[in-house]
Amino acid sequence: MPDVLIDPHALAGLLGHPDLVLLDVRWALGDPHGRDHYLGEHLPAAVFVDLDAELAGPPSPSAGRHPLPAVEDLERSARRWGVRATSQVVVYDASGGLSAARAWWLLRWAGHGDVRILDGGLAAWRAAGQPVASGDVAGIPGDVVLAGCQLPVLDADAAANWARDGGVLVDARAPERYRGETEPIDPRAGHIPGAVNAPTAANLDADGRFRSAATLRERFAGLGIADGTAVGVYCGSGVTAAHEIAALAVAGIDAALYPGSWSQWSSDPARPAETASR
Repeated sequence: MPDVLIDPHALAGLLGHPDLVLLDVRWALGDPHGRDHYLGEHLPAAVFVDLDAELAGPPSPSAGRHPLPAVEDLERSARRWGVRATSQVVVYDASGGLSAARAWWLLRWAGHGDVRILDGGLAAWRAAGQPVASGDVAGIPGDVVLAGCQLPVLDADAAANWARDGGVLVDARAPERYRGETEPIDPRAGHIPGAVNAPTAANLDADGRFRSAATLRERFAGLGIADGTAVGVYCGSGVTAAHEIAALAVAGIDAALYPGSWSQWSSDPARPAETASR
C-alpha cells in the first residue's frame, strides 16, 4: 500500500530529495540503547527519534506507560526532525516496524498525512545493498504545524463497551499475555473483556516485512473483521498497537487506537480482566 509502506528500492530513489525526512525509531522493551544502535549504523541522513521522550507523554498509572504526547510537544519534536508541511516522511527501525509504526500513526494523528513505513526496516535496506551511515544527524529545522485528533482514539470507557456495542476490540500482545499466563510488565495479567487476540508479530513474514494485503485481510477476517467493521486496537502501552493499525490499513481496514492500552487498564482495580482465551 503506497500510503502505508515503502520498499527499499523506492526509498533509495528518493534519497537526497529536499522533501524527504528519514526517521530512525530504534526502540525495544528491555533495550535502552536505541540511540547507540543508531549512532553505529543508520540510513543516510536519518534523524534519531527517542520513542519514550518524543513519541509519548509522561507515564503514569492513570495514563499508561506511553500516553499520547501533547500536540505542541510533538510539533516541537517534528520540527527538530526537520518536518515541514511538504515533507514526505519515512520511518523505520530494526524490528519490522514494531516501534516505527508509532511515529507513523502519531504524525498522521497529528495531521501530517505523508508518512510511510520502510517495509522490512534496516535489515531490508541492507539486504537490498543500500548504503548506511554512522554518527549523529541533525535535521534542518522544519516548520510543520500539527493539530492532533485526526485519527480515532478510544479511552478506557469506550474500550470497555467496544465489543458490547458490536465492534471488534483487538489485543495485539503476545498470546500468553493475552491469556493471562504471564505479565512481566503491567500490574495485572489478562485482557480487556470481549477482546480478541491478534499478536502483532504475525503481521510480518519471516523476513520482517508486512504480509500481503490479501494475507492480512484473511487473517483479520478470521477475527470477524471486514470492510465496515468498527475496530479498536490496544497492546501493552499503545506502541505495537500502532503496528496492528498499519497492518489493518494495508488490508484496507480503518481502526481506532486505545493509547492507554493494558498498562492503563490494568492499573485501575475497578476495571475487570479476563484470562480465558477467545
